Parts: sequence; C-alpha cells; structure tokens
Amino acid sequence: MRADSTGAVPFLDLLTPHRALEDRLVSAFRRALRSADFVGGPEVEAFEKEFAAFCQAPGCVGVNSGTDALRFAFVALGLRPGDEVVTVAHTFIATTETISQAGGTIRFVDIADDTMTLDPDALEAAIGPHTVGVVPVHLYGQPVDLDRILQVAAKHGLWVVEDAAQAHGARYKGRRVGSIGELGCFSFYPGKNLGSLGEGGAVTGAERGLLDTVRQLREHGQSRKYVHEREGYNGRLHAIQAAFLRTKLEHLDAWNANRRRVAQWYRQALADVTDIVLPQEVPYGEHVYHLFVVRTPDRDALRQHLADRAIGTGLHYPVPLHRQTAYAHLGLSEGTLPVTERTATQCLSLPMFPEMTEGQVGRVAEAVRQFFRG
Repeated sequence: MRADSTGAVPFLDLLTPHRALEDRLVSAFRRALRSADFVGGPEVEAFEKEFAAFCQAPGCVGVNSGTDALRFAFVALGLRPGDEVVTVAHTFIATTETISQAGGTIRFVDIADDTMTLDPDALEAAIGPHTVGVVPVHLYGQPVDLDRILQVAAKHGLWVVEDAAQAHGARYKGRRVGSIGELGCFSFYPGKNLGSLGEGGAVTGAERGLLDTVRQLREHGQSRKYVHEREGYNGRLHAIQAAFLRTKLEHLDAWNANRRRVAQWYRQALADVTDIVLPQEVPYGEHVYHLFVVRTPDRDALRQHLADRAIGTGLHYPVPLHRQTAYAHLGLSEGTLPVTERTATQCLSLPMFPEMTEGQVGRVAEAVRQFFRG
C-alpha cells in the first residue's frame, strides 16, 4: 500500500520508493538478465563485497533468506543435538526455528523493559552445562547491549550470533551491527530497511572458515562443483535479487536517516501523551527504526480506533514464542517471562517508512491523542 490523497496513512509504503527507483531497478534487472548468471555469479559477488563494506565486516555470504542465514550460521558453528542456545521469545519465529532445525535446543530468557531486547541480567542466570551460544536480536532496529552480552559469553565460552534481520545499518557504539559477534544474520524481505524484490538474506563475519562453511551449505555442501564436503541446502541468493539490492544499498543510509527523522516527529508530537510508552533510544546505539513501536494497556482499542480512521498499524509480536503451540513441548507456562508477556499485550507498531511526511505523522499523532482524550 502507499500513501494517497484521502487522508489514509498506510502502515508501510512500498510503492513510492520503488517507483522512484524504477528506471534503475529495471536497468539492474536487464544487467542481470543479459549476463545469464541467474544464480550466484558476478552480481552476487559484488553485492557481498558491498554489503560487507557497508556493515564494516570482513566478509559476507549472500543466501536465499534471513531464515537460511540463521540456519546456516548455526550449522557452521557446529550446533549439535543437546546443545542449548539462549535467546528471546519476543521475536519472529525464524530466530528460534532455525536453532531447532540445526539440531539445538532453545532456552528462552526475558527481555529488558526499556529496550524490549534481550535482558543481559537474565542471560547469565540462564546458562547451563549444555549452553553453547546466545542469539541477541536487534529488534525493531534497536541495537542490543552487546558489550554486556559479549562479556558473559566470553566468561562461559559461548559464541554470539547477531540476529540483525531488522537492523540494517544500526550502530552499536559506532560499529555497525552484524560485525561484532561471531556471525551476523540479515534478512532482505521486502519490508526491511534494505529489502529485495522477493526473498534474500546474508551472513556477515570475520572468520573465513565459518563463512566458507556457510558458502558450502548454501550450495548443497559443495566446495567446488560436484565435490561435496558435507550435506547442504539449496540456499543461494539469486543474481537478479543481488542486482536489486546493490541498487538499493546506495540509498540505505539516507533511508535510515529519514526513518530517524520520522521517529523524531513522533516523539515531538506524542511527548505529552502519558498513556503510551514511546520506544527508547539507548545511549550506546543508533536506532534505525525498522518499526516504531509504542506500548499501552489499551493497545487493541487504540488499534481499532486508528483503523476506523484509515491508519494502518501492526502487531510485532502479539503471542510470545514460548506461548506458541510450536513450543508447547518446552512446558513454559504463563508468567515464565513476565516482561515479554506484558509487552506482547501492549505493543503496537505505528506507520513507519522513509517517505512518510510530517503531515502524516501529525495525522497519526492527532488520532492517538483523540483516543486518549476520549
């Protein structure tokens, strides 16, 4: 959906930026088409170099999706049955299903109330004799407090995989996320800050051996054609998607700056609305606002109020993973993760996209204010 002249405000506008880039995207398509390298090849190799440089990471491997990025990272790190990985339940299921699919066991911990990301204070208490790794999720574009997590990980000999699927370009103490843990995992699903025109993902990191293993895993375990070092997957990034991503990557910093500007407009317009909690900006990080998520006990009624006024919203995420049927076997009852569970009932994602105007933000903010004025 895109913005229109009727006063409606979409949750996300994917038409406007693509129309602005249409000629360049068509040119990128033709370039990939005429090369006849449709899977892998020069476009993918060029994107990997450019995205690695953007992330300030020594290396990058393009894959078919953010889910593949996580799965291949865990396999490359040697995750085995019985190994336990600590992460959060306030995230999309790709974070955790890939741990299970790689053979590991999930250990959920609660989130911090201010950032809605992994609570470093909860991490150490969750570590047991079979724990091998931790997956902090840079949720909504907000960097996790990585120093504290890395200190705990180093103390216990754990690896750290950054789930950066919602945080392209975010910085932690001046460093891009995805360049700090053993590996960083990104999704290029269309609605992301850097989105393909289909599916796509990437793994970033410094250790060549791990990246080489990820590269083999995406290619059916091949080190070269018909030479299989291991069983693998069909998880390759398509050349046409890489060409699109190369075109869009040039604009990512500007788009992120626009997102931060929209967030500032929201903050100014909603500063005196005491009935909602606005997203926090932590001193150690630069938020890139994949989503602008507010919290209120009146979430469902507010959402309906906005919908009645043609204002789109989203829920990220209304049912915590530890309370999903898929994880009923873990036996985690209600109350196990109290901050996560409370957040799930209160969080509401307001419209957020780089081309959003101050007038649109004002319309959303006024509708929010009307709701709480009664």
